[in-house]
Amino acid sequence: MISVLFMGVALSAVAGATELFDRNLAYSSPFTNTPHLSHDTRFLQRRHAHDVKRQLSDTQGSDGFKDEHYPTFYGGDFSSSPWIYNGGINFTHSGNGGFGDPFDNSVLLWTRAVPDGPTLPSDVSIPVCVSFKIFDNEKLAGHPIDSGDAFTSYDVDHTVKVEARNLKPDTHYWYQFSDCTNPKTVSPVGATRTIASPNTPANRVNGGKPLTLAVFSCSRYQDGYFNAYGVAAHNTSADIFVHLGDYIYESLGHGANIGRKTLGRELATIADYRLRLNQYRTDVSLVDAHVKGPWITVWIIFQDDHEVADQAWKAGTADSNDTAVGCSFSASGACFTDRKLAAVRAYHEWMPIRQVDPDDKLRIWRNFQIGKLLDLTMLDTRQYDRDITDLYYNTVIDSIADEQSRSLMGTNQENWFFQTLSASKRRGAIWRVVGQQIVFTQLNESSGCKRKDAWDGYRANRARVLNHLYGDEISNTLILSGDSHANWVSDLAPHTHMRCRYNPVTGQGAIGVEFAGTAVTSSSAFGAGIAPAAADVISRKYVQGNVDLQWSEGSYRGFFTLTLNTTAATATYYAMRNISNPNLDAFASATFVVEAVGANKLARPVAGGQVSAGALKVQG
Repeated sequence: MISVLFMGVALSAVAGATELFDRNLAYSSPFTNTPHLSHDTRFLQRRHAHDVKRQLSDTQGSDGFKDEHYPTFYGGDFSSSPWIYNGGINFTHSGNGGFGDPFDNSVLLWTRAVPDGPTLPSDVSIPVCVSFKIFDNEKLAGHPIDSGDAFTSYDVDHTVKVEARNLKPDTHYWYQFSDCTNPKTVSPVGATRTIASPNTPANRVNGGKPLTLAVFSCSRYQDGYFNAYGVAAHNTSADIFVHLGDYIYESLGHGANIGRKTLGRELATIADYRLRLNQYRTDVSLVDAHVKGPWITVWIIFQDDHEVADQAWKAGTADSNDTAVGCSFSASGACFTDRKLAAVRAYHEWMPIRQVDPDDKLRIWRNFQIGKLLDLTMLDTRQYDRDITDLYYNTVIDSIADEQSRSLMGTNQENWFFQTLSASKRRGAIWRVVGQQIVFTQLNESSGCKRKDAWDGYRANRARVLNHLYGDEISNTLILSGDSHANWVSDLAPHTHMRCRYNPVTGQGAIGVEFAGTAVTSSSAFGAGIAPAAADVISRKYVQGNVDLQWSEGSYRGFFTLTLNTTAATATYYAMRNISNPNLDAFASATFVVEAVGANKLARPVAGGQVSAGALKVQG
């Protein structure tokens, strides 16, 4: 007799047979122009059909009844149908899921559906079928705006990523996943939204209300609980969550004493990366943030460097360069390219992000036009044609940082970036918000040294960016940065012969503002566990020694929000009081305003002349 754990689904023609696999974007290639990196869904279908026919060959019961091929209640021919698992599924990361890369007419929805129940299938190739529905109301009443079914299996770590289509611009929606074979098994309801169409007047974006971005970077599991995500989800009005790097870390570390022991080993294989993403996505605050608002990120291996390995550049990392030596001294035993492809595959499965077009390399840079209010431009300043960076053992970076041919972004991305900035001005967008990984402003250490792994290691490239902003008279540019595990707020000003154009007291001569955020949990650049008072001593040296740096803070872990309307941009920095246990105990450490009148500088007095942590250049 047919096992009670499986049921047939009608899939007659080959194209139709693969439809439910194809609907799940986790099976597809991470890159639109490299289909060879996708899973062969025709092969998966044939594999399942073969299993069905093998099992149907012995379906005669003890009572003499022979279970012949017959049309199912779906109307299909059972002989060409695979089994699907119907012994129960567990939405393991529900909260559960997430959604991301919102367009004005669609959004990606994500979940993970793992076989559950007293008797699990012995054949791991049996697919799980998941349904989704998306509604325009919180009660999920009436007809869904979009719905459908999709298969998942062990091939993609039982992840499901579908695109909900036919949505209206700048509109809120609610969605839910369920078990195709038992609609009573459902995930929690998630909320999502689309962004405004490019031509939406600025004063009508987000229904006329200010639009708030929550900005994060550097969340290392073993260093503490991801409370910053929870504070943003529960205690702010964040509309979109932006992550600038180090969503996961490749290392192990020591977190057992606070219940944060990292599983596995240093990441190298796809199984390693899947396990690490799985563990990170169990953090309750991260779960809450993934269902509160859409996420806009860059690829796992491009978000910064730790998602593959430390100090990444276009041909390697600090411990796994594409050389024979690199393979031998890497703690994981893997070369860079191997680790990179494994990381891309796993991140594509686990994150609600769209495919991108990598005509010549693994391109992830892209632009979101959110009405006439802003362009949100996401850059890759880690991997795409990035010339060699500080790998700790090489000592020549400072001597070559001013080389004109040296590039942080590569020629293609750099030209695209300049064109995007100019096009944003021409189309009449008020704000140009640039999300990227590393600190842009020049930061001289007290010893006179510079951070060679940041833009300070690519000074000629930074000068070209500033020259383009000045030369094209592009106003209202805000650069968002992560990576440094400390907070920095600066006017964007020349670092060369045009330095005299900038007045640090009034801000005159600046061409924009940089908001750089600290880590969600990763240890302070000023020293692990450094107390606020000790960190403030270091911050005062920084603001005194760097002309355009207006605020520095290095003790607290946290994030910041950026709220935009037609007249001003307001950045509010949040500090977590304790990350050794899960809580929402935080305070606003500083607030900064940039006026949308072409001021191109922080409003004076900076931060209203007073902050609750860190050091201001000018108090009062």
